[in-house]
Amino acid sequence: MDINKSVSEALKNVKAKNPLVHHITNYVTVNDCANVVLAIGGSPVMADDISEVEDMVSIASSLVLNIGTLNSRTIESMIKAGKKANELKIPVILDPVGAGATPFRTETALKIINSVKLAVIRGNSSEIKTISGITAKTKGVDAGKETLSKEEALKLGKNVAEELSEKLGSVIAITGKTDIVSYKNKTYFIENGHKMLSKITGTGCMCTSLIGSYLGANENYHLSAIAGIVSMGIAGELAYNIISKRHGGSGNFKIELLDAIYNLSSSNIIDRAQIR
Repeated sequence: MDINKSVSEALKNVKAKNPLVHHITNYVTVNDCANVVLAIGGSPVMADDISEVEDMVSIASSLVLNIGTLNSRTIESMIKAGKKANELKIPVILDPVGAGATPFRTETALKIINSVKLAVIRGNSSEIKTISGITAKTKGVDAGKETLSKEEALKLGKNVAEELSEKLGSVIAITGKTDIVSYKNKTYFIENGHKMLSKITGTGCMCTSLIGSYLGANENYHLSAIAGIVSMGIAGELAYNIISKRHGGSGNFKIELLDAIYNLSSSNIIDRAQIR
């Protein structure tokens, strides 16, 4: 399979099908997530009241659950919406933001995992290790720093992702300098992106919403996770190329990032995607 070509076809499907992506997400990045779904070609809806989540997810193409700003009310809404999505065979993606930082976050992530069948779980290395049962030091919502070589870290990440994927039957995506995307015993590594992506808030949440957009328009969940991550990475590269010419900073970068996602084309993916 030509993976770059497959990702480019997945992008075409998003733009053609305009999937409705239902979010129960955090209020820090909710506007960014809505805009990134619009930019890639989907339609976002943000609805978290327990009285309407079943009705809303029933008309959606995918469901994004993000625990970035937790409260007891939305946890129950997430589980109710997730179960309804499972009943209707609508794919669900979980972003376990900050799992490991507090017992409440870890318990919430595990409660959702145990209650809802998830198509994809996307997190940083600390978050994924935490839900895998590996003790990991989490600083805020940033990925923990390992004292391992790159090769050792990738091998460890691959093993963690594949074992968790086998256990849950979900695609496991670990995003970082090199992204790891596993489904059972098949893993892809993605080298796209730029360090400026870590200088603005919300890029992880936006990446999850991009995956949600691809899930809503494509049947292959593994491919959808790869496509969402590659799209964010390439957009980050393109955005930095523009702002570096005029000495722009993080504010300019955020604007150019959204524009790059809006203008992302199949040829961009075929030419620039670094997937192995």
